[in-house]
Amino acid sequence: MSILWTILIGFVAGVLAKLITPGKNEPQGFILTTILGIVGAFVATYLGQALGWYRADEGAGLIGATVGAVIVLLIWAAVAGRRTVP
Repeated sequence: MSILWTILIGFVAGVLAKLITPGKNEPQGFILTTILGIVGAFVATYLGQALGWYRADEGAGLIGATVGAVIVLLIWAAVAGRRTVP
């Protein structure tokens, strides 16, 4: 059940991260937004557990997942910005 909540919160976090971080190099579409949010939620969970903010059985909430998704989105934009299409 924890994974389902992470996916649901991750989707909402992905949508919020795309609204917070505008740019032309961001992923487009429903599937990529969902993946962005889910990865952000996992990043926030594991980073929070490593820093001692969350216990081992605790996951990141909506705010933490949104921050994680913004971090992933900024990394995505930096990597996608380096690639140029002739």
